[in-house]
Amino acid sequence: MNENEISEKIIGAAIEVHRILGPGLLESGIKLGTDLRLDLLLEDKVIVDLKAREKLSPLDEPQLLTSLRLSEKHLGLIINFHVKVLRQGITRVVNKLPEENT
Repeated sequence: MNENEISEKIIGAAIEVHRILGPGLLESGIKLGTDLRLDLLLEDKVIVDLKAREKLSPLDEPQLLTSLRLSEKHLGLIINFHVKVLRQGITRVVNKLPEENT
């Protein structure tokens, strides 16, 4: 599976969790549900940063981009569960890998 296919599965699973549990989950509650995170780590291609905040920090995207660069990964997702409609809480972050610069 490529990164886009993996991210589609991740987003679909996150939407299902959000649909069942609703908005406004506490971050500690999200981290307790580690099944989603374990599935993501097995693929070793997409980094996912789960949040449950009213507003994301201006540093959230740059921090994820730094993690992508350090791990030499191409795609990251910030998924903020503290929104009414989860699609509004999804941010894709892309790290342009060196071989893509040519």
